[in-house]
Amino acid sequence: MRTPRSPMALGSAVPQRGLTTVSGDPVAVPDPDRPVHLQFRRFAGCPVCNLHLRSVVRRHHEIAAAGVREVVVFHSSAEELRPHTADLPFAVVADPDKRLYREFGVEQSPRALLDPRAWGPIVRAVVSGAWHVVRGREHLPSTSPHGGRLGLPADFLIAPGGQVIAAKHGEHAYDQWSVDELLELAARVAPTPRPAHPPAAERP
Repeated sequence: MRTPRSPMALGSAVPQRGLTTVSGDPVAVPDPDRPVHLQFRRFAGCPVCNLHLRSVVRRHHEIAAAGVREVVVFHSSAEELRPHTADLPFAVVADPDKRLYREFGVEQSPRALLDPRAWGPIVRAVVSGAWHVVRGREHLPSTSPHGGRLGLPADFLIAPGGQVIAAKHGEHAYDQWSVDELLELAARVAPTPRPAHPPAAERP
């Protein structure tokens, strides 16, 4: 499957914009003070999205400690997303018109679900999702989700100045950076701290 050609490829500049989360809070992308991990998911309640986001939630303290801000975009409306995202510890943005998806070149394809590499995660996601629904921790997705079921994930790491310093376009529904990969990328681009100068009395 071909990789989409994105105007927001590695090294591209992301224009400053203010987004609004599903809870009504403002979020700036780029963030002026820290890198942003902008990840594009699929629809509200998407089982494979939830499977991945649980791993992000479990290690969000590590991501925050690495100086990275998580911003997650779905192509569902804010109303659809609120029941599914109320307990997430990071910014979730609704993009039902897919304006951000088009800007960043995030596509959809039947391969999202038909690629054999996605089958194992899909099965795990459905089983795990059913268990979480039974326990009241998650909600069932819509039977006809806004924007369809064939969306592909994508990840972008955006520097405070707006430069895309890492990017990934998924080739199937569960093809995204793991938390370990994100932390490794964040470590590579973290500024090297300057050595502190000794007090004047200690200088030779």
